[in-house]
Amino acid sequence: MNIYVFFACGLIPLVIGFIWYNPKVFGRTWMNAIDKTEKDLEGGNMLVIFGLSYILGVLFAAGISGLTNHQQGLMQLFAMHPDYLTTGTEVGDLYQSVLDKFGNTHRSFGHGALHGVIAAIILVLPPLMINALFERRSWKYIGINFGFWLVCMILIGGVVCQFL
Repeated sequence: MNIYVFFACGLIPLVIGFIWYNPKVFGRTWMNAIDKTEKDLEGGNMLVIFGLSYILGVLFAAGISGLTNHQQGLMQLFAMHPDYLTTGTEVGDLYQSVLDKFGNTHRSFGHGALHGVIAAIILVLPPLMINALFERRSWKYIGINFGFWLVCMILIGGVVCQFL
């Protein structure tokens, strides 16, 4: 497992957000949807905001990797047995033979991107919409924020599946 992929993917929401919420893209529409102006959004400790956003992006990438990388599910299945990494044992040899046969199956950017789309629809859209409905937010608000997370999850899912 290449954990550096998580650190690289932690930058994806920051980069996409920089573009997505730019006033020339969706920024002005988003600010109108939340009843804020650029002046309202000034201030705040940007080091803390960007630092925490990056850390949360790294955690998010780690979580998505379990949805895109089927080999992690295999490891989880065998990990409860103490000998799963020991060659010469029945469990260790079985684990290694399955990895030898299927270790690179579905390890592509496209496969991860597909799982990113599915995860965005079933894991991001429902809580986002529930909050937005109770906050009386507009459909534009939901569309802008869901679109942002959809793009992020497609890219993060693709990257972690291809390079992890």
